[in-house]
Amino acid sequence: MSSIFTPKKPLPLFEFIALLAALSSMVAFSIDSILPGLPEIAGEMVPDNVNRAQLVITAFVVGAGLGQLFFGPLSDAFGRRVSMGAGFALYMLAAAAAITAQSLEALLFWRFVQGLGAAGPRTSAMALTRDLYEGRLMARVTSIAFSFFVLVPAIAPMFGQWVILSFGWRHMFTTYIIVAMLILAWFWLRQPETLPTEKRRPLRFKPVIEAFGMVLSNRVTLLYMTVITFAFGQLMAYLSSAQQIFVDVLGTGTAFPYYFALVTILSAGAGFLNSVLVVRVGMRRLAMAGFATQTVLAGATLMVWTLMSPEGAFALWLFVAWSITLFFLNGLSFGNLNALAIQPLGHVAGTAAAVIGALPTMLAVLIAGPVGLAFNGTPLPLLVGVTLCSGLSFILIQIDRKNPN
Repeated sequence: MSSIFTPKKPLPLFEFIALLAALSSMVAFSIDSILPGLPEIAGEMVPDNVNRAQLVITAFVVGAGLGQLFFGPLSDAFGRRVSMGAGFALYMLAAAAAITAQSLEALLFWRFVQGLGAAGPRTSAMALTRDLYEGRLMARVTSIAFSFFVLVPAIAPMFGQWVILSFGWRHMFTTYIIVAMLILAWFWLRQPETLPTEKRRPLRFKPVIEAFGMVLSNRVTLLYMTVITFAFGQLMAYLSSAQQIFVDVLGTGTAFPYYFALVTILSAGAGFLNSVLVVRVGMRRLAMAGFATQTVLAGATLMVWTLMSPEGAFALWLFVAWSITLFFLNGLSFGNLNALAIQPLGHVAGTAAAVIGALPTMLAVLIAGPVGLAFNGTPLPLLVGVTLCSGLSFILIQIDRKNPN
């Protein structure tokens, strides 16, 4: 029986990448699938202030960020499998409680707890990848995984709309439980432990604080964590505003998930392209090129919208085209940025993955929240936010000129 539930044989690379994509997708699926339900949630719980429904996204993201600070040390102390299982259990428990939430405050609380649970798979997936790979090879693996992962935002809103229209928004949380059970079973039956007992760090206050100190005192890691904050902040700002822009400004109605799917599918090739280019060009140069290009494209789109106030089909396809560039260029950046940040910290990979994931995620809310709440019936607040975030990211990467990666 133990041989069934404790696999020893390493996964084939393709299956490992697919599993990594599935584990990483838990956060994206939990965010994107609920987007079509925001009007229904707002109408039921906050009809006088519909923008507050966006906090369902924010609460989850804050929980997912904060939870990593707990699951990182847990992962380093007890192994990746224990941390993964604990995270999934908390995620499913919170989803079950959210089904019966009777107020926005209660729903936000359980979404926060659900985010805490989602941090387990997210942190452990990044740590076990660092256990097995490093440098540009790690960036290549995570880039290919990102290409599969990006299909989740394409499918999630359509799937979420089907569930919501058929059964109501509350049963999205039933769906979360089912999906979590399937992914956990796959991981538990197939993925061996990647952290040997002799390499584990005691879950005691002093070793944990020492590990956090190692992460926060590393100049390169801090630099790329700051860049990740801006990158994730602009992406979260887009996700917070997308439903209102597509439906209220561009008039797509229930077709919103299909336009969202088009954007993500057409940008899915970025991860594969990065996996090919990163070995030759390097992680830092690719990320820098991505942010430079997005600064120009977002700034140009902002100018067009400010000067012309486009309407109708032109406005719709202009926004779709720009959205594709945003997702595509993020695909050239995220895997590289995470690999650059964690590269010097393989000896505390679990804690490093936690801090690198947690702090940028929570700080990104300080960017995404105001941008989303600033929605004024136009995409202008979003375009301003992305232009600034991409520009600042490009400037920051210049500091690390001597990095050969």
